[in-house]
Amino acid sequence: MPPTLASLVQHSALKLTVRAGADRLGTPVRWAHASELADPVPYMDGGELLLVTATNLDADDPESMRRYVRRLAGAGVAGVGFAVGVNYDDVPAALVDAAEEAGLPLLEVPRRTPFLAISKAVSAAIAADQYRAVTAGFEAQRELTKAALAGDGPAELLARLAAHIDGWAALYDTSGAVLAAAPDWAARRAARLTPDVERLRDRPAPASVVVGDNEDRVELQSLGTGRRARGALAVGTGAALGTAERYAVHSAVALLTLTTARSRSLQGAEQRLGAAVLRMLLAGQPDHARAVAGDLYGGLLDAPFRLLIAEAAAPAGSELLTETMEAAAARTGEALLLVPEAERVVVLAADGGSAVAACAAYAEAQDDRAPREGGAEDSDVVVGLSAPSGPVAVSAAYKQAEQALSVARRRGRALVEHEELAAGSVLPLLADDAVRAFADGMLRALYEHDAKGRGDLVASLRAWLSRHGQWDAAAADLGVHRHTLRYRMRRVEEILGRSLDDPDVRMELWLALKTTEAATPAEE
Repeated sequence: MPPTLASLVQHSALKLTVRAGADRLGTPVRWAHASELADPVPYMDGGELLLVTATNLDADDPESMRRYVRRLAGAGVAGVGFAVGVNYDDVPAALVDAAEEAGLPLLEVPRRTPFLAISKAVSAAIAADQYRAVTAGFEAQRELTKAALAGDGPAELLARLAAHIDGWAALYDTSGAVLAAAPDWAARRAARLTPDVERLRDRPAPASVVVGDNEDRVELQSLGTGRRARGALAVGTGAALGTAERYAVHSAVALLTLTTARSRSLQGAEQRLGAAVLRMLLAGQPDHARAVAGDLYGGLLDAPFRLLIAEAAAPAGSELLTETMEAAAARTGEALLLVPEAERVVVLAADGGSAVAACAAYAEAQDDRAPREGGAEDSDVVVGLSAPSGPVAVSAAYKQAEQALSVARRRGRALVEHEELAAGSVLPLLADDAVRAFADGMLRALYEHDAKGRGDLVASLRAWLSRHGQWDAAAADLGVHRHTLRYRMRRVEEILGRSLDDPDVRMELWLALKTTEAATPAEE
């Protein structure tokens, strides 16, 4: 503890006597300073014990002393030490009354006690307190380092940190989810701070912020040294951290940052192994892939999995998505094979697992977010997700994910599953500029013919194709004779230069008609 007025009064060598403010002797003293200025406030920082002999003060004037003491109290001065036997034989009553009125401690300093002795006593007490804090900080560092090296995860480190700061501590992953907390009850308190952690995550590391409510004071510290934070540490206490507690927190931040960096290095090695496994699976070598996967990815290959391909408008987007999936998989102990591939990321994840669910939730949140003026945000991603697959069908799953990714781009959606394409109509897939251009070019001559009032060839072609070439049924739909319809179909062949006997031609014409219909707004 830093020195207080009480500890100075109890110092046997100083012989100080309390003349006012006896109920505030617990006030910490940051320094002792002698000044004979009539107004020393401009030169004070607060927390000082001001030592005076009243050389330039009218210490017998009650109003003058009242103004003087009020100024000192307003500046945060810890107390006043008045030397007797120099200019005054006793502490002036006006000064005592003013100090009592303002609640400012007033100490009588006997003539035989020089101000220098008081300054030395304060300085020695401050130095001793700092030494104790540094010693306690080093001890905390040793304990936290042992906990970090024990290899049991962050729980033990957080428990020891919470004990040192007499509060609680929590560790967050990059998504803002609580990974561990100590004591156990702190997990619920820490979870309420996720929005603050998310805001801290967007600032370059290292960064910190103080938050809190009526419960406690909380400091959030980001973990990492790069452009993006790799997690966050929260410490909650009843008051501001002291020097020893600050040492402990800084040690914990350094250790957790090193642990995170080590984890990233291991993750890089795992990604290289995962890339080799993926290449073998795509090459149709599932047995070799299993042998290489070992315990790391072997469990993933033993059950149905999904293959997803994600592309982002900026690297930050794919990083944030993969970190979200990694955090979800880590919380449930799932294996996750993740391979960066040029501008995109390829992932194998357990079907129905938390990583796929986290990806879907991330994409849904992106779709729900109002688009930002000027284009996509850095965090925007586009994801194609395959159907459930196994090791022998990874190549097909890869193609499915690519097809779904292509559709997601065209539709402006964050995520499309291949199963949506297989279960739905092919017509939504035609909503593409190139397909519409093809359809317009194929049918343009027929539309131009009809526009000149020479017949209704487009409607006749649509009716004939919809009736699978049945003349009587199509003619009845149009309300014309079947010979009229035959004549119109010959004109279609002549204008297009294509034979309607060719099934490929009939297919292309039907899709062209459906495409132009989809592009034309329905009439009211």
